[in-house]
Amino acid sequence: MFVEKFIVNPRHIEIQVLGDKHGNVIYLGERECSIQRRNQKVIEEAPSPLLDEATRRKMGEQAVALAKAVDYDSAGTVEFVAGQDKSFFFLEMNTRLQVEHPVTELITGVDLVEQMIRVAAGEPLAIKQADVKLPGWAVESRIYAEDPTRNFLPSTGRLVSYRPPAEGSADGVTVRNDTGVFEGGEISIYYDPMIAKLVTHAGDRATAIEAQARALDEFVIDGIRHNIPFLSSLMQHQRWKDARLSTGFIAEEYPDGFAPLVAEGEVAHVLASVAAHVDHVYNERKRLISGQLPTQRAVTFDRNRSVLLAKVRHDIVLEPGDGALLVRFEDAEAHAHRLESDWRPGEPVWRGTVDGDLTAVQVRPILNGFLLSHRGVSVEARVFTRREAELFALMPEKKIADTSKTLLCPMPGLVKSLLVQEGQEVKAGEALCMVEAMKMENVLRAERDVTVKKINAKEGDSLAVDAVIMEFA
Repeated sequence: MFVEKFIVNPRHIEIQVLGDKHGNVIYLGERECSIQRRNQKVIEEAPSPLLDEATRRKMGEQAVALAKAVDYDSAGTVEFVAGQDKSFFFLEMNTRLQVEHPVTELITGVDLVEQMIRVAAGEPLAIKQADVKLPGWAVESRIYAEDPTRNFLPSTGRLVSYRPPAEGSADGVTVRNDTGVFEGGEISIYYDPMIAKLVTHAGDRATAIEAQARALDEFVIDGIRHNIPFLSSLMQHQRWKDARLSTGFIAEEYPDGFAPLVAEGEVAHVLASVAAHVDHVYNERKRLISGQLPTQRAVTFDRNRSVLLAKVRHDIVLEPGDGALLVRFEDAEAHAHRLESDWRPGEPVWRGTVDGDLTAVQVRPILNGFLLSHRGVSVEARVFTRREAELFALMPEKKIADTSKTLLCPMPGLVKSLLVQEGQEVKAGEALCMVEAMKMENVLRAERDVTVKKINAKEGDSLAVDAVIMEFA
């Protein structure tokens, strides 16, 4: 029998240590890694919003004592489980560089990889414990090839587009992106689903989170499913902003899984305004096509528009001028947004200011409109004249195909085993087959009582997402 201490709402906090071959060991602050799912870290930050200086020193000194007790050298991580009362308990030590090491590098200014190489060469540490300072705050998001709307199942395929936000430092904010992939590369079923680590650093936690949210808005990935919409929505979550964290955060806040945020309130106004600006730029371009319309005189146009965000209609009036576009909403007591941007058709990210605030919105063309993504919201936007909007409302909706009598492969993967036969009666909850993807074995089960009519796949087959594995009577 094993008896372990039970900690209510535990937090995962780890101490970065660095030692040499001469008996010197220091600690470089801590990282909080409480935002996890399936015991896999998703968001990391440094320092931890839980700890005070006294607790940090106690944890650091214990981590150093552990490293010295085993004559450890190089970089390592001592992991702790912490209670909300700042009590902490040893979990394990990872004798390697951690995925989340960039947040420590950004708050300390210490290049851990360089230090590991110097230590391996036999050099003594040039850094003393008194030299370690922790200015500012750093937040890291793990970009995964997975579908958050399908319980974070792996996604594979070719990176048709891979355009991370610009790296560098400006106005007190640093953006860093660590990755090993490239546009045109393939995400296969055989490796870990991590695509990149996006890190932001600023003077305080709130600013670092805002910088992270803006950087995620600028991170363009097409060709596969990914978790950027989930990460973006998490950055808007009030509990995350308030630092009320625990390792159960995702399970508690997303008990039914993740669904993209709905465009509403001020975010809806921003998206509708950006859609109007994008449409306006396209229209201005059309008017200037050579030989189509005179360019030496002002061309009048209907300033009244209707923007449809999914099925919600926003009636607006455009007022261009002075290098900006004023978008006035008729249903909001003449409220207007002022947009300034040098966006051009074909650019995947609209960058500019909305009422003076830096804003980034991803823009993907679709039939008669654009797919906009911003702050965890992904919505189809269409800009019409008032008459076009009236006619569009009369168009019949496309019916979704009935898939209730089929088992679809939820992710690209390899069929490891088929657990039923044609003609077999299966009860709800019984296993039908096992599909392997990205080092994970996924058992697919019957959602209701069925009879297997036909099996379309065989063991060893490599299937695409939504491929029909079997049909039911």
